[in-house]
Amino acid sequence: MEQHVYRVLLFYKFVRIDNPEQFTAEHLQYCKDLRVKGRILIASEGINGTLSGTIEQTERYMRDLRANPLFSDIVFKIDEADGHTFKKMFVRHKKELVTFRYGKELDPNRVSGKRLSPAEFYEQLQNEDVIVLDGRNDYEYDIGHFRGAIRPEVESFREFPEWIRNNLSGYKDKKVLTYCTGGIRCEKLTGFLLSEGFSDVAQLEGGIVTYGKDPQVQGRLFDGKCYVFDERISVPINRTEEDVVIGHCYHCGTSHDRYINCPVCNLQHICCEECEAEHHGFCSDACKESFVTVKHG
Repeated sequence: MEQHVYRVLLFYKFVRIDNPEQFTAEHLQYCKDLRVKGRILIASEGINGTLSGTIEQTERYMRDLRANPLFSDIVFKIDEADGHTFKKMFVRHKKELVTFRYGKELDPNRVSGKRLSPAEFYEQLQNEDVIVLDGRNDYEYDIGHFRGAIRPEVESFREFPEWIRNNLSGYKDKKVLTYCTGGIRCEKLTGFLLSEGFSDVAQLEGGIVTYGKDPQVQGRLFDGKCYVFDERISVPINRTEEDVVIGHCYHCGTSHDRYINCPVCNLQHICCEECEAEHHGFCSDACKESFVTVKHG
């Protein structure tokens, strides 16, 4: 069995940080000294991060962060990797851990949906009288999602309040299940739903990545792959024979689950190897012509 030397850590915690700017600067220096790579956001409401490093480095990071009383019970989701999944280390101070801009305080430590274990979520998914809401962006949904989930027509998390009011306001008496990659977006999303008058709201504890590792459900009822915000782009979730490819090539429409970035407009689009070669990675003729014009003047 192949032994992986590197790991990827996914983690967050909503907790009051009194001087987030100072903590950000100190944490950045700590991460640089440890020589891990990744992206960590720090706000007065807590911490949200993904980083990669060797087993020794990640063990040290988890131990040191938990030594801080603020994060003594923080939960780390761990993936094995062949190497670093980030090129650099970023630690940044933000107003919100996930940009929602609701205008009202949403404190997950006070108000959030019921938390369902993977087994409980799997059971609820099979109830026909529930609304399953994907709490991620549309392009994340397109490469993989839970069977029967609603595709949100949003390109960023901050668009959810308006989209929900326009599309789901007539279903406030229904049971709503939400899920996202690691759980953090659902912390805010379920709080918003409850504040808008939805009466029965639940979220997948630990998100899709935890669901995929649960030995009981083994990722069942999740079709496709889970989009991740690092150089891996996507990871498998369904560990059973039910696993299927649900994405489609942007150019030819064949079933595929591989994202690439257009070198001009940076559009991230699903593309098969043949079409990438044919179109040289561009999403359109306009982008290709623009690249040629700029390059050759």
